[in-house]
Amino acid sequence: MVPVVGADSAGVRHSPAVVMVCHNYGCAKQAAVRIDTSTLWWIDDVLQASADAAAEREALSRVLAQLYRLAARQSPVGNDRAGNFLDDGVEGRMDCIDHATTSTRWLALLEARGMLRFHRVLEPARRTRFILQHFSAVVEVLAQEPAADAPALEPAMLAAAERGAARYDVAPEHAQAPATVAGERFAIDAWFVDHGEPAVVLPLDEWLKGGGPNVH
Repeated sequence: MVPVVGADSAGVRHSPAVVMVCHNYGCAKQAAVRIDTSTLWWIDDVLQASADAAAEREALSRVLAQLYRLAARQSPVGNDRAGNFLDDGVEGRMDCIDHATTSTRWLALLEARGMLRFHRVLEPARRTRFILQHFSAVVEVLAQEPAADAPALEPAMLAAAERGAARYDVAPEHAQAPATVAGERFAIDAWFVDHGEPAVVLPLDEWLKGGGPNVH
């Protein structure tokens, strides 16, 4: 599905990995971005603090934002802006194909490392409106959700810090999201936002009907 280096099957959960990040529209260019151990520990702690599928999706939105920020230190993608018009012609710009492909690669790495408990990663989705096409990464809720016994986020972050993980901002708590059911699919779309902002998460049916911020 996606070329990921370091997403091993031997269970080396936090060993460094390399993911190819697309940019300059249509994946015209790719940059190898290395994810270090401390970042993977932080990601794992944030995801394991998710008590249910809704919380895991919110965490994934923030995790993708941090991974894109990491990529900006190793490639020109920090120049990317929401949509396609604001960064037209700029080196490092990303269209929806770049984002859908790259976000799916990030998510596939986390899935391969056993960090996702409530979702599996699907192939990118495509929607068509008139003559326009748009793509997004997609996850699907698993058939059974584990018991909600995950630790609170703050202790998890402190544990990560004690292991030497980098300190990152944590989004404030949000109101509880409606419960989701097994098999429900969600778009996780970073094309809608400026570089390094949390990706937009929408039910896939809503996204397919044109849901999401009004950007071009």
